[in-house]
Amino acid sequence: MGLARYADNGLFAPKKMADAFRTTSEEIARTAGLGKDAVQRRERVRSAKTQRRLREMVEIVNKVEPRFGSALMAYAWYRSEPLPGFSGQTAMQLVREGRADEILDFIDAVDAGIYA
Repeated sequence: MGLARYADNGLFAPKKMADAFRTTSEEIARTAGLGKDAVQRRERVRSAKTQRRLREMVEIVNKVEPRFGSALMAYAWYRSEPLPGFSGQTAMQLVREGRADEILDFIDAVDAGIYA
């Protein structure tokens, strides 16, 4: 599915993300490496940092969703599956470190058969 299902009025909406992933907005914040207030205060939800982190998380989950058959399973992978070549870190841990581009490149490489 597209990114629009996670957005409201042109911004990524933590509540919509939480509903799709069957969790809480606070958990979405932690998963994206944000503080709880980043998803509770309207001005913080609109901030560039919050929106960037939410977008990165959603892009990664969307990119692997076809492999897992659902957004929920892709989200579980994002949170828990250690990635080869990243010292056993998960996609979630790498996003928290600001390394989302490396994960997207890794997924593209896997799709291209480089790590097959």
